[in-house]
Amino acid sequence: MAQPMQLPLGVKLRDEATFDNYYPGSNAGVLAALQVLADVQSAPAELYIYLWGASGSGRSHLLQAACHRMAETGGLAMYLPLAELLDHGPGLLEGMEQFDLLCLDELDALAGREEWEEALFHLYNRIQQRQGRLLIAAAAAPRALPLQLPDLVSRLGWGLVFQLQVLDDDGKQQMLKLRAERRGLQMPDEVARYILSRGARGMSELFSALEQLDQASLQAQHRLTIPFVKRVMGW
Repeated sequence: MAQPMQLPLGVKLRDEATFDNYYPGSNAGVLAALQVLADVQSAPAELYIYLWGASGSGRSHLLQAACHRMAETGGLAMYLPLAELLDHGPGLLEGMEQFDLLCLDELDALAGREEWEEALFHLYNRIQQRQGRLLIAAAAAPRALPLQLPDLVSRLGWGLVFQLQVLDDDGKQQMLKLRAERRGLQMPDEVARYILSRGARGMSELFSALEQLDQASLQAQHRLTIPFVKRVMGW
């Protein structure tokens, strides 16, 4: 299996951020498009995809999953969470067109920063000339971002633009069961419903609860039941 190139500045891909670990719900079409884009051996009809959606819709997960898949299929990928990298300056984007797939997360962070917007505009053009693959994520559609460079706004709308939908309660229940299964745990429907009814409902909080339950189940050698969950979580 090919390995991704060393990520800069301490950026790391989460091991669990894979396509197999993502429950799509109503985002199945988006997932299918990303799986093609992130396979270096494929020939996608569109080499650029823009994702937007509310917090908890899985933007960062999908971008990191795309990097994992590109590496698995023999390509080179780079993941850049832009909000974490602003202090390093727009020169960070120089040479990023070399990758088979470049994933730019949190594009919102660049809005209103003239030098960054200019650098991204030129990077986009270099990637297009090289026929590279580009995946971008933000909290809003391209024309809804407060970008100052009109040409950049235009470029960002050229590819496939998808709005990610946040999972409803049924989707979150299925997601919990999927994540539990990936950890070797069996989570009955009633347990998943109980977790959703008693704990915080945000995706990060649900994942944290699952991590806590996984560790407790392993230590106690106990299956997931409502009384066990209640005792471990203090509900």
